[in-house]
Amino acid sequence: MQSKTPEQSKTTLTDMVLPGETNPLNNLFGGELLARMDRAASIAARRHSRRIVVTASVNHVAFNKAVPLGSVVTVEAKVSRAFKTSMEVFIDVWIEDRESGEKTKANEAIYTFVAVDDTGRPISVPEVHPQTDLEKARFDAALRRKQLSLLLAGKISPNEATELKALFDK
Repeated sequence: MQSKTPEQSKTTLTDMVLPGETNPLNNLFGGELLARMDRAASIAARRHSRRIVVTASVNHVAFNKAVPLGSVVTVEAKVSRAFKTSMEVFIDVWIEDRESGEKTKANEAIYTFVAVDDTGRPISVPEVHPQTDLEKARFDAALRRKQLSLLLAGKISPNEATELKALFDK
């Protein structure tokens, strides 16, 4: 199985925030943004694995900036790292100023997907070969995030979390 770059999975969804998608403050509902991020991340994971994918977890979401009614929102997702059957997908959310066209990062998230066969059983996925400095940083951090998740779930012991231990052994 040949490795792929994050750019090969890149998925960009652009849409406008409409009145029925906003809260009483006229900002995009958080749940609506989560759904948009899940769709973009799902497509990115599918592009990487060329398999059916299912959302395994939402590992991190940061709602740093409100997304006002009428905003043009761009959700960009790329596979940041692949493990045996799972893929971490990093999502950046941008809003575009209506007048200047300037894009500002509003939010980000990290989702995990698992590739499955037609019967729903996990199946192997290609490795990720990061190219840019940002892709390399996200790739490296993905292993620490996975180990932390496994540690918190009781699936590995602290001694097995080698990447996490390395942070403290410096």
